[in-house]
Amino acid sequence: MNVLIILPVILPILAAAISTLLKASRTSQRVLSILAVTGSLVASIILLFEVKQQGPVVSAVGGWVAPFGIALVADMFSALILVVSLVTVLSVLVFSFGSRRNDEMWQFHPAFLVLTAGVSLAFLTGDLFNLFVSFEVALVASYVLITLGSRAEQIRNGITYVVINIVISIFFLTGIAFIYAAFGTVNFADLSLKLGSAEESLRIALALLFLVIFGAKAAMFPVFSWLPDSYPVARAPIVAVFAGLLTKMGVYSLIRVESTVFLGGGIGTIVLVLAGFTMVVGVLGAIAQNDVKRILSFHIVSQIGYMLIGLGLFTTAGLAASVMFIIHQIPVKTSLFLVSGAIEESAGTTALDHVGGLRKRLPFLALMFGLAAASIAGLPPFSGFIGKLSIVEAGLSAQSYAIIAVSLIVSVLTLFSMAKIWSGTFWGEFETAQPGDVLVRTGHRTMMGATGMLVAVTIAIAVFAGPIYALCEEAAADLIDPTRYIAAVMGK
Repeated sequence: MNVLIILPVILPILAAAISTLLKASRTSQRVLSILAVTGSLVASIILLFEVKQQGPVVSAVGGWVAPFGIALVADMFSALILVVSLVTVLSVLVFSFGSRRNDEMWQFHPAFLVLTAGVSLAFLTGDLFNLFVSFEVALVASYVLITLGSRAEQIRNGITYVVINIVISIFFLTGIAFIYAAFGTVNFADLSLKLGSAEESLRIALALLFLVIFGAKAAMFPVFSWLPDSYPVARAPIVAVFAGLLTKMGVYSLIRVESTVFLGGGIGTIVLVLAGFTMVVGVLGAIAQNDVKRILSFHIVSQIGYMLIGLGLFTTAGLAASVMFIIHQIPVKTSLFLVSGAIEESAGTTALDHVGGLRKRLPFLALMFGLAAASIAGLPPFSGFIGKLSIVEAGLSAQSYAIIAVSLIVSVLTLFSMAKIWSGTFWGEFETAQPGDVLVRTGHRTMMGATGMLVAVTIAIAVFAGPIYALCEEAAADLIDPTRYIAAVMGK
């Protein structure tokens, strides 16, 4: 067994168990969490280099080879997303150390680590059933995190979040049962071989079923309303990691299954239509809001549409653009929610009509928001511009002019809503403050440092866009033609 591929899953789980025993000491919990996440990140970086040098890395758990055993697989797609995700997790964890709202809650660290393990397993698993398990592990942890603090609003909206995800999980498990009944396997590589000779109508039907399942988990139109209702009620570090990772798990799974297993599935037009509606509905919802966290929550929905365009096009350029866009979105979206958390810590609210003038009190925070907002709006030379430009080029090459026109209009509206936050939060006069203002707290430096670290990651993605995009093209090539993936898993 390749130890590197299992460490991002095992280390957080072990640390979560130990952290529960150390609940009386926040310092011990923090040290343990940092060590576990850092160790996972180092292992994922080394794993990425291994994948670059030798192709997909496979580990058969318990020595049982595919398709009978549990296979953990790291190819370029999963390795890239895993590294960026763990960088984001580490930044959010550091941010949480400076938040007074997490100081009293010992449950945060065990649940956060279990969530990390679930996310890592989702990116590394090589079969449908363990993909289901990874989602359930992450979701159980998220149920704890989203209601942490037990405020009435959290419980009320948390129930909606839980019910929606349970229903989706039931559909997911039913879909797995259909697959196993029809083909006798749930392994991605083995399914790809068997579906290649199956009737086209069956392949399309199954592809549509999993489009609904993973689309709902990714907050794709029309099943998206659960997200902007539930995310804003969670505490800042929690909603930040949710925004950066949970919906991206859905997008990753959708791209993985539809490409590697269903070989495109023949549903490209449907995906493009849903991507367009997702972008438009999300950005219009954001414009209509008057709260920073709700605006950003609707933007999660809107940006999911961009990620789906590459899958709808199902070309190497399109999928490479989608992978690049996901890599950009994970840290930039998380950093924006970290900024909203710092605003809430300072002013006691994120409602635009109750804050203002923060550029005077928190100029560094204003700068961090400006950089991240420019990136998500797609302004050059930031990473968002590179991601959107690659999507536009792929769409024009495929002559999908309508979806590209929609994406450009949505970019303009995204810039408008970011300007709305900027003018409402950082300009004008400072209206509201709490005792223990963040300016005089030592935790301020910790939160600003973590936010700055993540914004620096987004800038680094722009600076090294050439080499990163080359890796994205390699990932896309293996998604379009999963021959190397199948050969590595099946030992052929």
